[in-house]
Amino acid sequence: MEDPFLLLATVSSYIAQQFIQFIEDLICREIPGWSEYLVDFGGLLVNFTSDGGCRTVPEACSFPSRVSDTGASFRFHTRRSSNLNDNLPVNSILEIVRSTLSYGGFRLIFEGLMLPVYGLKFTWKLTLASWRCFISHIRYALFRVQSIISRVRKTLRGSSDDIGWLQQAPEMAPVVDGSARFRELLQDIRNGQHTLPDSFVYLLIPGFFSNHGPLYFVSTKKFFSKMGLTCHIAKIHSEASVEQNAWELKQYIEELHWGSGKHVMLLGHSKGGVDAAAALSKYCHDLKDKVAGLAFLQSPYGGTPVASDILRDGQIADKETRRIMQFLICKLIKGDIRALEDLTYEKRKEFIKNHKLPDDIPLISFHSEASIALNVIATMSHIAHAELPWLPLHGFGDDDSESFIKAGCKVPVIVPVSAALALCALHLQLRYGEKSDGLVTCRDAEVPGSVVVKPDMKLDHAWMVYSSWRKDPNEPEASEMCEALLTMLVELGKKRKKLC
Repeated sequence: MEDPFLLLATVSSYIAQQFIQFIEDLICREIPGWSEYLVDFGGLLVNFTSDGGCRTVPEACSFPSRVSDTGASFRFHTRRSSNLNDNLPVNSILEIVRSTLSYGGFRLIFEGLMLPVYGLKFTWKLTLASWRCFISHIRYALFRVQSIISRVRKTLRGSSDDIGWLQQAPEMAPVVDGSARFRELLQDIRNGQHTLPDSFVYLLIPGFFSNHGPLYFVSTKKFFSKMGLTCHIAKIHSEASVEQNAWELKQYIEELHWGSGKHVMLLGHSKGGVDAAAALSKYCHDLKDKVAGLAFLQSPYGGTPVASDILRDGQIADKETRRIMQFLICKLIKGDIRALEDLTYEKRKEFIKNHKLPDDIPLISFHSEASIALNVIATMSHIAHAELPWLPLHGFGDDDSESFIKAGCKVPVIVPVSAALALCALHLQLRYGEKSDGLVTCRDAEVPGSVVVKPDMKLDHAWMVYSSWRKDPNEPEASEMCEALLTMLVELGKKRKKLC
């Protein structure tokens, strides 16, 4: 009885040889005289031709190639046709293929035995892929948790590390306290001693949202005009960027100086002071001989925590908050979001680092502290006038068209600005422990190298530009305090000229 393993190998080799023959038929069907095969069936040689026929041939005409020396039932013989060139590349390739696959049966059996190993290998790879996927999901979840924790920390931290950075920077010039001299000048003004000269043009520069308050700086301008002083309110877009307003102020100052031949005294409130400082810093060579001084009224020269806390990247709901502010500023009031971005600590640090204020121009920094008492909620600010429609009134005289006159009635517009600023001041004090006027902390309003003025009164951020609905005759008005600041600025300019 023949060995079953050897018999199976022989059959597998025959099947592989037939597969090679099938491939050769497909490739060389157009080539005349392709190879013929001789198969030995127990001593009988059968010739399988390319046309599908077969014939027996003597064994002596063949070149036997046995699969095994003993016990083989089948033998395969090949011969090339005389019409086919021996150097044909196709035949060379086919010979290589036949020689390679002559032991295909053993390979198939080996691969069959290796199926469990392949299964284990596939299972191992699948397990590794599943584990890697699981680890990647765990890492992503940890990343998300760490990101949320970082956002929470950044939100809670807020502007704690930024408030007062001007005083902590060693390269910044120190400030001088001029509050005592300011009180003396303010008392003289209240007693009727007005020494502010008319040899200057006084330019009042409004701050953020000033375009939506028609009475912004109006009382101060009227007060100066009654004294015979040349006073103007800068017509700039309050919700524009600092760089844009700096360029417009530069042109405004040059025009005033050219038209009057006088030096210009600048008094900027809130963002107006930042815009004026940017104009002097960026266009120093053009304005140094035209500007006599600059007074900052509650200006966030170092930045403000309100703007930074709203627009800080990396905190909770930062994108949603930015979209809301963009809608309010850009769409609703037709402004520029950069007007608020320029007041953040990040932008102020970058700008001050690249643009220094000139040393030969006197500077005054005025900052105040808002009251957080409960009675402040009842304080109302007069910000505008609302004019009622024209009403026809019957006049005295004949019944003609001229006897009917038209009269308009103006109604004051009052809003609880002080109440809102008192709440903001309370928030800044509880969160950061900083005193502020509701929007700007006292430390951020002190410009390096300036004379700092701190009033005794509790004043919010809007008090200097909007008059209170209930005026106290025993307290100074905003226009009087502005006059005292400008008078002090004139004195500083004279002292500088004497020293030079």
